[in-house]
Amino acid sequence: MTQEKTGQRWTAWLGVVVGSVIFAVALYALRQEFGSYSVRQVRFSVRSLDPIFVVRGALFAIGAYAALIACDVLALRYVKSELPTKRIAIISFIAFSFSNALGFPLILGGGLRYRLYNAAGLSSAEIALTIAFNSVTFWLGVLSVAGGSLLFAPIGSAEFLGVPLSSLRPVGALLVLSVAAYLVLCTWYRRPIRILGWEFLPPSGRIALAQVVISIVDWTLVAAVIWAVLPLPPQGLTFGIVLCAFALAQVAGLVSHVPGGLGVFEFTFVALLSAYAEPTQLLSAVIVFRIIYYLFPLGIALVLLATDELSRGGSRLARFARTASGWAPGAAPALFSLTTFIGGMILLFSGATPEIRLRLRFVSNLVPLAVIESSHFVASLTGAALLILAHGLGRRLDAAYYLTVGALTVGIVTSLLKGFDYEEAAGLAVILVTLVPARRHFYRSSSLTAEFLSRRWLLMTGTVLAMSGWLGFFAYKNVAYSNDLWWQFAVSGDTSRFFRSMLGVSVGVALLALHQLLRPVAANSAIPDAPTLELLKTIVHASPDTLSYLALLGDKPLLFSDDDGAFVMYGVEGRSFVAMGDPVGSPRSRKELAWAFRALADRHGGTAVFYQVRKHNLPLYLDMGLSLLKLGEEGRVPLRDFNLDGGSRKRLRRAVRVVEAAGGSFEMYRGAAAVDAILPALKPVSDEWLAARGSREKGFSLGFWNESYLRSTSIAVVRQGEQIVAFANLWEGAEEEEVTVDLMRYTQLAPEGTMEFLFVNSMLWSRGRGFSHFNVGMAPLSGLENRQLAPVWNRVGALLFKHADNFYNFQGLRGFKEKFDPVWEPRYLASRGGFALPRILTNVSALVSRGPRGLIPKRRSGPLSL
Repeated sequence: MTQEKTGQRWTAWLGVVVGSVIFAVALYALRQEFGSYSVRQVRFSVRSLDPIFVVRGALFAIGAYAALIACDVLALRYVKSELPTKRIAIISFIAFSFSNALGFPLILGGGLRYRLYNAAGLSSAEIALTIAFNSVTFWLGVLSVAGGSLLFAPIGSAEFLGVPLSSLRPVGALLVLSVAAYLVLCTWYRRPIRILGWEFLPPSGRIALAQVVISIVDWTLVAAVIWAVLPLPPQGLTFGIVLCAFALAQVAGLVSHVPGGLGVFEFTFVALLSAYAEPTQLLSAVIVFRIIYYLFPLGIALVLLATDELSRGGSRLARFARTASGWAPGAAPALFSLTTFIGGMILLFSGATPEIRLRLRFVSNLVPLAVIESSHFVASLTGAALLILAHGLGRRLDAAYYLTVGALTVGIVTSLLKGFDYEEAAGLAVILVTLVPARRHFYRSSSLTAEFLSRRWLLMTGTVLAMSGWLGFFAYKNVAYSNDLWWQFAVSGDTSRFFRSMLGVSVGVALLALHQLLRPVAANSAIPDAPTLELLKTIVHASPDTLSYLALLGDKPLLFSDDDGAFVMYGVEGRSFVAMGDPVGSPRSRKELAWAFRALADRHGGTAVFYQVRKHNLPLYLDMGLSLLKLGEEGRVPLRDFNLDGGSRKRLRRAVRVVEAAGGSFEMYRGAAAVDAILPALKPVSDEWLAARGSREKGFSLGFWNESYLRSTSIAVVRQGEQIVAFANLWEGAEEEEVTVDLMRYTQLAPEGTMEFLFVNSMLWSRGRGFSHFNVGMAPLSGLENRQLAPVWNRVGALLFKHADNFYNFQGLRGFKEKFDPVWEPRYLASRGGFALPRILTNVSALVSRGPRGLIPKRRSGPLSL
């Protein structure tokens, strides 16, 4: 399995490398093709284009998108969906606009289709078939148009990369025959086809023929867009020749895997038609084509996506609730990632091209030359940073949010200072204004550098940087290079500014890439699936260590021993690999498993930490070279002689009588069926308890509301009359060693002494079932000695325990548990010591609190805030 995964990774990276090489070759070839032309000539060709040509191209683009919508309509009819055509049209246009403009149709277009069609009521199977149907339709169009172009188009003596296109007619015939074979298959083969576990009927012959016709119409209309915006074509450049060149250029772009075929499409198209028209005319046509067919529809799709979500529901309140809870959390990070990436492209492309002279003179009269020079340099670096930060926004990282807000602000200011580029500043300002109120969507506390850039993102970023460099070298190709260019500082020194900014961007990106390559591989921290949880239950229920029940929450990765008889549950925060408690399971496997966990952390450049370990395992951790830190003490009540007799139990007897006088009663629910029946009545109690404290669920070392997990435990309930006012779930250890209380929650209606009543009855019930101890849980920081020769941590912890009541009721919690006369046993943290300790403690706290926000103290309700 490991070799298979390694092979898959190398294959994926090989695709990236091949795509990058093709892209680089295309850029070099474009530079050679345009060696005798300048940026001003291309600008002039674009600006001199007759507006009627643009309108004509836009009309063809509308027809092309109508054909794409027809593809989705046909697909939905194939899966026998009754979704209205208007709804299909909106979803189809949005999905195709994103995938056409940005590439990766299965990821972007497929993801958007799944989101929108799922909201419209389609099942996952129907959506998957729709996406597959559209993919087949697309490739039918590719095969038909490319094959037909090679077979029938009047391409004359044209050649590509030295290969005469006339020699490729057999390839064209093969492509057309493959389409014909598909039509024959769909017409005559009417039995289900099974592929990768999916079983489906092929489309009927009529539907298959409609697929081919629609796809050919689509490709023809898209080619008509670029033909329409060509200046009056010279004699001999017919639409058939343009269609042939367009089809082959699109195929080259698809094969290259470069997003949107950027660069590869341009080079192929210009190279094929250079015998018929001036290269500047062809390139200007391609630029206008990309604006008409890619950028304008993408902008409309963004508006439609938001409008579509807002239009659902019957009332304004319903629309708002649906939008806030449905669309925004899922779509907002992706949309902001896209707009931020575009903002980075704007800054980089602007820095690579000459400034407008009139504006530059205006700025030079207002600010010193040093400000112009530094603003240009900083703007380019900011553009590269935005490309990287866009990836972090897509991952919902809070650090990426704050850095992006700062980078956009810097970008706005530097755009104005480097050449009064108010259009760029306005675009960045729009991105910033929409991003600032969206803070709540970026909640992940992971470090920005802890996230690997995906292959797709690396390819997109590299494509933009390479294109930016190509633009610069193309713009300044007539400037004779000399070493003095690096040190020239002048208002008209655009070339020097370009060289310096590209060097800065290249060094910055290279350092980031080096960091990505040299840092350890991230751990595969997948949470356990259903079969793994069933195996866990077997081990947990056979273990006397009740802390093992935390594994059943399903929120922690697991490391199993070779014989699957023991496990370590852990979490990863920063570079800390934190094991929750001692290894659980077979005694003969625990020692080796602890060392295996240490090796796992080392392998990924992390630090092994064992949290809340017991004293009998301390020699093992010392042998591993770890330092020990006392965290506090855990109370265990001996049950053999536990009762309410005697003067020391007077307060407990009073609490029990008060609750019973108020109509209180105690019940115990055991077994999944009994617990499942009572859970709906317990949920309001839990919610009220959390709301009263202004708190949220903790995790890692503490249980939280998880119905699957609660079914694996026993539930103790206190009722007042028929109403449940308090509950706690209990972990029952094997060999009747101990019962441990986990969640403890109650409502504001609970009588005074309810928690004492709950604890007392739970202990009596446990004693009656033969258990020897009742574990009342940890008292953090208790038992630490504040002596002159004690370690610093012990002295600080002792002071916090005594004086930090405003932060956490340490003494109150210990005092409540003291009522039951427990025997206190120490719990330790085993980890590296020294300067790493503060970072490790912070990481552990973040795991328990589910992120840094959970570390902020909330108000307490009641005397103990249990």
